[in-house]
Parts: sequence; structure tokens; C-alpha cells
Amino acid sequence: MGLKLYDEVEEKSKLTAFISGEIDHHSAKEIRKEIDINVQKLNPTNLYLDFSKVDFMDSSGIGLVMGRYKLQNERGGKVFIQNPPPLIKKVMLVAGINKLAKIVNIDVPLSQMQKAKESAKNSDKLSIQAESAEISVQRDSSDTDNNSDENIKKET
Repeated sequence: MGLKLYDEVEEKSKLTAFISGEIDHHSAKEIRKEIDINVQKLNPTNLYLDFSKVDFMDSSGIGLVMGRYKLQNERGGKVFIQNPPPLIKKVMLVAGINKLAKIVNIDVPLSQMQKAKESAKNSDKLSIQAESAEISVQRDSSDTDNNSDENIKKET
């Protein structure tokens, strides 16, 4: 699989990283690097890590979240875990990640994801190969803190 980054800069309120495939020691290193570069560059208030397409995650995935929490916390921002599959969510809950980052389910409109994928395909400079994970970073102009009832559904 590949590592793809794309950014639609409209506001500095939300940055979403769509992660897919497996998160292990090797892929986590590349994912961390690319997320951190974009967080430093774009300075988002909220960082969303979308795990909806993650098939496997070992302790490196927990470390990935913890490190991004530390980065965002130092900057006064927040981290959200978005759409984790049941097994991934269970691992995160057992590890106590829910004490650092809120776990949310957010419906991402298909048109928004397609637009982001097209943007990634058209940008050669933002395409980097990785071993077993694909990550896409997207800037979103909606501020979910202001629209939390409309955009975020809590998982229980």
C-alpha cells in the first residue's frame, strides 16, 4: 500500500488523517512522521485520526495515538479517534486511550472522500510509498466543537 497526503486548506480548525491497512512498527513510523509534519505546518486545533479502514494494529498504534495526543496537548489542541472498527476500539479502550482522546463516530460524506482521493491522485509531490499502511490527511473547514450534536455521535 502507499502513504498519501492531501490538504485542503480552508480553515485551521480540523485536520483528519485517514489511516488504512495495518499499523505496526514499520508503518507507524511513517504515519507519525507525516502527521507530525502536517500538524506543525497547518497548526490545527483538532486532530482526527480515522481508523475506519485499519485492519490490524499492534501496540505501535497505541503509541501513535499517545504521541499525537502529547503533540496536540502541548499546542493546546485535541485528538479524536474517529470510526474505529470494533476490535481496534476494544484494544484502545483496554489501553485507556479513551482517557486521552475522545472516540467518535462521524459519517464522512462519500463526495468529500472522493474529492480528497482525486486531490491526492493529482499531486505527485504528496505521494510517498510505505510498506503496509495508507494515510490521507485532510483539512476540513467545519469546526466540530461548534457542531458536536450534528456531526459527532458518541459511541457507548
